[in-house]
Amino acid sequence: MTSFTGTVLVAGATGRTGEWIVKCLQSHHLDYHLFVRSGAKALELFGPEIIDKLTIGTLEHPEEIKAALYHADAVICAVGGNVTDPASPPPSAIDRDGIKRLAKLAKEHGVKHFILISSLSVTKADHPLNKYGQLLTMKLESENEVRRLYSEPGFSYTILRPGGLLDGPPLMHSMIFDTGDRIETGVIQRSDVAEAAVLSLFIPEAQNLTFELIQAEETPQSSLSHFFTLIHLS
Repeated sequence: MTSFTGTVLVAGATGRTGEWIVKCLQSHHLDYHLFVRSGAKALELFGPEIIDKLTIGTLEHPEEIKAALYHADAVICAVGGNVTDPASPPPSAIDRDGIKRLAKLAKEHGVKHFILISSLSVTKADHPLNKYGQLLTMKLESENEVRRLYSEPGFSYTILRPGGLLDGPPLMHSMIFDTGDRIETGVIQRSDVAEAAVLSLFIPEAQNLTFELIQAEETPQSSLSHFFTLIHLS
């Protein structure tokens, strides 16, 4: 593992996966800043001690993104549109355009590493989730932009494609990490997705990597770091 020093901007920190990302950053003693829609929800989740670590805004507004990026040396993006709420912006506005906007502005700001939480099956155009505003196709388009921007020398990316998200504790299962969108189905704890995202800051094998991840048998783990190495051995 390498070391990471600096501040991690978490976009979507008050979502269920984002909450776990913040907890993981805290457990690894890393500095962080939160870009959230609701300051009240952030204070409810994380307590008054994070009041100085908040920027309120959305991915739809460039100036709000720039204000958040003022604090960032790396970005973990756990933003996703709410396709079950007709009043919410469509996936094209959040999962595609919003994330592309964040990635572009982050690079312009000099952020060196961009970590994006995407989804299993984004390359499967006929997947049922695409009935909801082409959700997976929108996620794939933002992935492609992150890869394009952060493949240049001096920059790097990590894109995680988790299976169905569950709400249990971390480090209780063996993992299956793979590339090429070959995993048809599977589930994973949000807490383990968060841990893998934070580990991507440290692990050289995670740089410039797009990978799928689901859980396997229930087996307590001391770390998830060795699963990154197994990708490169397969």
